[in-house]
Amino acid sequence: MKQIILILLAGVSFAACNDAGKQFKERNAGADSIAINFFKAGGKMDTVTAVKIIRDKLSIDELTGMIAASTTSINSKCTFNGSIHFFKNDRVVQDVFFSNDESCRQFVFRLNGHDEATALDEKARDLLMTLKNR
Repeated sequence: MKQIILILLAGVSFAACNDAGKQFKERNAGADSIAINFFKAGGKMDTVTAVKIIRDKLSIDELTGMIAASTTSINSKCTFNGSIHFFKNDRVVQDVFFSNDESCRQFVFRLNGHDEATALDEKARDLLMTLKNR
């Protein structure tokens, strides 16, 4: 009986993880622009060193897909290197914070009242750096 309960809990947990990525993509599907803030080392929001506004739908969709790709657990010891704000009709629909340090690569965002984290892989890191240097 205990094994059945454990299997059911694992299945529900796995489905919930996949659901967060799907919900993130659905929520941001109609985003018409994003603002990316890059912070100084140390991760303070009041130390913005660059702001990039992206209106290119392909770049927005690519970044959205990367953020939604693979869930992970939140590493609370990480500091943030920046934030991404998704806009739809001049209103913020989603805030995402990111850490692209070698030991701490993650995106963190709030969804349905809960903090969620997804992995920030090499490809996402490269895209963020490309967008920063535009």
